[in-house]
Amino acid sequence: MRGRTAHLAWYRTDETAAEVAFLHGFSDSAQCWEPLIRAMPGIRALAIDARGHGESGLPEEPLGDAALGGDAALVLSSQPGDGGVVVVGHSMGAMSAAHLAASRPDLVRAVVLEDPPTGEPPAGQQDGSESVPSWLADLRALDLPARIARARSEDPDWPDDELEPWAVSKAQLNPHLFDLPFQPAAPLTDQLAAITCPVLLIHGDTERGSLISTEYAERCARAAAGEFRAVHIASAGHSVRRDNRPRYLAELTTFLDRYR
Repeated sequence: MRGRTAHLAWYRTDETAAEVAFLHGFSDSAQCWEPLIRAMPGIRALAIDARGHGESGLPEEPLGDAALGGDAALVLSSQPGDGGVVVVGHSMGAMSAAHLAASRPDLVRAVVLEDPPTGEPPAGQQDGSESVPSWLADLRALDLPARIARARSEDPDWPDDELEPWAVSKAQLNPHLFDLPFQPAAPLTDQLAAITCPVLLIHGDTERGSLISTEYAERCARAAAGEFRAVHIASAGHSVRRDNRPRYLAELTTFLDRYR
């Protein structure tokens, strides 16, 4: 089931209330969650295209966690059900999920953060400003089969069903996103200090591109106001679920069985 709320596109796996909401990372789309959702039969899921991504529009407003978290709140508030959902976010979507959990606890039962940025400089992290990054511009210049081939070459361990949604999403990104003002993120530790619901942080190895180190995960544990667990999945990078789906699924399913 597909729908729109204001400028935001989303899809739901069931006509009844969703149990889990998924927020994707920068340059991905809601469809990038479909392979994972298909691997969890029976889950009632909602996945949202972030503004400027997928089929969502792009308001002429500053970008940042507050805007993206507010978008998620807008969609969740429009859906059936009133008991809150488990929110699963990756990268940019994880920071949106953290902001949502801190600012709208009525909408969030628990939250899963897949390798979020720390929100702390310095970084070399994409900051959403200035111009389309060269790696993305290069991908967008390719046709779809070539983008899929690039993904298969650069990430040979990803499951085949991950490649096409990832490749399609790169062409859907609205490049005007880079022309808009950007509001820097609050540190992840500050966000966690304001979240009272259970939190699961999943990260990989920094040498493979994970943004969260084991040391920083320990800082997060000390900062968290509520129940908190960090899981390090070895031999995974920034896209933990794509690099090691079986382990990621095991951790996510255990968490969802407890809180959804």
